[in-house]
Amino acid sequence: MKTAIASVAHAVSLGALLGALAVLPTAARAQAALVDPALVVTPVVTGLTQPIAMAFIGPKDILVTEKATGQVKRVVDGVVTGVVLDLAVNSNSERGLLGIALHPKFPAQPYVYLYNTESTTGVDTNVAANVPLLGNRVDRFVWNGTSLSFDRNIIKLRSFQNDRNNVADPTLPVLRGNHNGGVLRFGSDAKLYVVIGDNGRRGWTQNNLAGPMPDDDFGGPAPDDAHLTGVILRLNDDGSTPRDNPFYTAGDQVGQRIGGSLGAAVGLNLQRLFGFGVRNSFGMTVDPKSGALWTTENGGRAFDEINRVDRGFNGGWIQAMGPLHRIEDYKAIEIAAGIGANGPNGLQQLRWPATHIADKHNRARQAMLDLPGSHYRDPEFSWKNVVPPAALGFVNGPGLGTQYDGNLIVGSAVARATNPGHLYRFRLNDERTRFTFDDPRLQDKVADNARIDDLTESEELIFGTGFGIVTDIHTGPDGSLYLVSPSAGSIRKISRP
Repeated sequence: MKTAIASVAHAVSLGALLGALAVLPTAARAQAALVDPALVVTPVVTGLTQPIAMAFIGPKDILVTEKATGQVKRVVDGVVTGVVLDLAVNSNSERGLLGIALHPKFPAQPYVYLYNTESTTGVDTNVAANVPLLGNRVDRFVWNGTSLSFDRNIIKLRSFQNDRNNVADPTLPVLRGNHNGGVLRFGSDAKLYVVIGDNGRRGWTQNNLAGPMPDDDFGGPAPDDAHLTGVILRLNDDGSTPRDNPFYTAGDQVGQRIGGSLGAAVGLNLQRLFGFGVRNSFGMTVDPKSGALWTTENGGRAFDEINRVDRGFNGGWIQAMGPLHRIEDYKAIEIAAGIGANGPNGLQQLRWPATHIADKHNRARQAMLDLPGSHYRDPEFSWKNVVPPAALGFVNGPGLGTQYDGNLIVGSAVARATNPGHLYRFRLNDERTRFTFDDPRLQDKVADNARIDDLTESEELIFGTGFGIVTDIHTGPDGSLYLVSPSAGSIRKISRP
């Protein structure tokens, strides 16, 4: 039975590809293969329907979310033993039942957290309009050993997109469901981190201070409840706000200065932020050796990124993608993408076209939002032309061999003939703050590839091929690396036999 949760005291589009995998017919899909012949890839479970994320509740006991069915399935020793929760979700584009995270003290504290997009119909739907304005929910459930039961809502976030910027007729709506985020992680500090994409908004948290204003029909540009997008949130396990968040004091000041209900909402939301300036992320993970937070971020047409996110992080979107000093490349690629028949433009919104991008890096930096305690940070790595990436996760321990311990593995957000799903391997320095490379062309931390999906300057990084879309990566209790693939409908593991 579907569960509709009540309110109490829920580049190339990943969603579109999941809905239309005909871009790579089944018979033509590449087989997953690894560069290292000493490693093998084997299926853990197959026959799943668009699995997105997983969590180990025991050594061979997994909970896995399915994007469009709204179901959480239990997999024991490679066999689906049942559905432990079934939510009514809107799965249009990148919406649906997405991220999962266990309480840090699980199972003593038997809480399971889910990021899900609520359906207004009470049943599963992929109709773009059938979602409330604040339809992206993070909810907490209780695990009783056999099923999940609703405990409380942690936060509700923007999901509805009706941009009224149709290329043919700007008065007509453009309904979308992308840039939806959805990854959940508990940090080494036992705080819950939540990432949501920009949802097409163009306000403060997208570094847009110049307008046009308001941001849309629902207000903005300040991050009231309808415009808290393009951000990474840091919350306590019950949904309350940690007082040591980077903008906690700034939120108090904003609330007092603006006053009224809008001021209170904006101030409270600023207090929830750990970082902002995020375009669209399908990957977030915590380094088990340092506790640092890392994300992937998809560009429009230019500069997919891998970021190390520290407190007060400003990723630069929409003023910049990739290293700030490469602003001219960012602008040129996005303008060349065009709009309408030649696009859509990677920037997606007619109200902030690529021609608005600054010509010089210092002007782009000056255009960004500067909250007290914030700082702009270049990515640790980027691809000039998009690949694009999705999940990322660390190899933790010697299970694959000591040479892989501590490496970061990154998966693909696409499954198509020109990119059937590459896996990338990144090595970190001793301080765990940046990547190290042998190829001198990568010392600038950019792969200067010639076009979308081109692997020029990524040759050193290739760890595997033919893995399809990979939306979650974890080191398992057995030391193997587990990968969730919605395009393959499976969970696979990489191990040393």
